[in-house]
Amino acid sequence: MRLFLLIALTMTSFAANSVLNRAAVGAGELGAMAFGAVRLGAGACVLLALVLLLRRRPALGGPGRVPGVAGLFVYIFGFSFAYQALDAGLGALILFGCVQITMFAGALVQGERPPALRWAGAAVALCGLAWLLWPGAGVSVSLPHAFAMVAAGAGWGVYSLAGRASTDPLAATMANFLLAAPAGLVLAGALPGAFEPATPLGLGLAVVSGAVASGMGYALWYSVLPRIPGTVAAIAQLTVPVIAMAGGAVLLGEVPGADALLAGAVVLGGVGLSVLRR
Repeated sequence: MRLFLLIALTMTSFAANSVLNRAAVGAGELGAMAFGAVRLGAGACVLLALVLLLRRRPALGGPGRVPGVAGLFVYIFGFSFAYQALDAGLGALILFGCVQITMFAGALVQGERPPALRWAGAAVALCGLAWLLWPGAGVSVSLPHAFAMVAAGAGWGVYSLAGRASTDPLAATMANFLLAAPAGLVLAGALPGAFEPATPLGLGLAVVSGAVASGMGYALWYSVLPRIPGTVAAIAQLTVPVIAMAGGAVLLGEVPGADALLAGAVVLGGVGLSVLRR
């Protein structure tokens, strides 16, 4: 039960990032690249402070560090860039579909053999997610932004797979953020007008996203990953759009219809099916 609650809390923090990103970038409060850079910087500062407060010596090495840093960087900026143009539902479908594919493939390469029930649960959950998020006919899709979201999904999948080798979740997450943040600030600073617009509200939302939903949430995720199979981790993340839908309804006034609620139930049912032991 404790592990289940930790996973639920982690998925909620992931959904919070979607809501915060949409509230800032979607409303024109902060540029997409600036949001990503501030998010990384805030997460790095908070995580480093926590490590120092616990009187532990910061270490930047460790297993899975290179793929962890690279995956985090690609995810953060691919996610921010993609949501400049993509429909929110289609973007989330691309993201979490690619996460699941990447993590399933990585788990298979690492020797994991999911049982048939887990495959069935994954298929049900993915169908429910497609039902929930498919934008409908007549929606134009920007291919560069769609490819950016594909890259973000692959990056997050790699980041999650790298976390399975972590023996110190807080230190590993701190190192990932601390190494990715300077490159993120350089990238945003090199792009003309990256910090335009930049309102206090937009900057505040990016800081909260980085410090709380990302920094603390990802440290919690790294503490959970070694304790569950990679395929279960992939499927569990399909609950994030459902949680984000609820957050959008409460905080952004995006009230879901009956079809959305039914599709969310299908997603949760598929997740439940995939984690049954028999």
